[in-house]
Amino acid sequence: MSHAVDFADVSTVGLESSSVADALAGLRANEARYFKNKYDHVFTVEPAADAKATVDWVSGILKEERDIVIASPPLEATEFEVNGIRMAYVFYESGLSINVMYTLADVGKRAVGLKLSDGMEVPEELGAFKFVRQKSKLAGTIRGSFFVIKREH
Repeated sequence: MSHAVDFADVSTVGLESSSVADALAGLRANEARYFKNKYDHVFTVEPAADAKATVDWVSGILKEERDIVIASPPLEATEFEVNGIRMAYVFYESGLSINVMYTLADVGKRAVGLKLSDGMEVPEELGAFKFVRQKSKLAGTIRGSFFVIKREH
């Protein structure tokens, strides 16, 4: 069952099995606030088991573009379109959040964003990436990185 992410009253619902559930909930709320403020979009997530197509799309991009397979189980996912951009997010039990920004027009931005929740270690499969730190009132310190998507997906 899907639910809207409330960034005013941060909840760990759906993320309870994560050892960094509070930080991951803050990271998820941070994304919800961004999309509400920038696009007036309500950020809604559903259990990963109910969002298999989204999880598979994101996993396929990671595998095809960089031969990355995420070891942690996915907990929640969402997919939506804003301003001609297909967005997908997957939140993992380890505290990892991966998002895909895929412009639907032939010319535009296409990238994968990687964000680490406060308190989690860098997963082995992402060890080659350099992560920059960003402060968030909702999520504490977020470490992020990205790569550009080169193929059609």
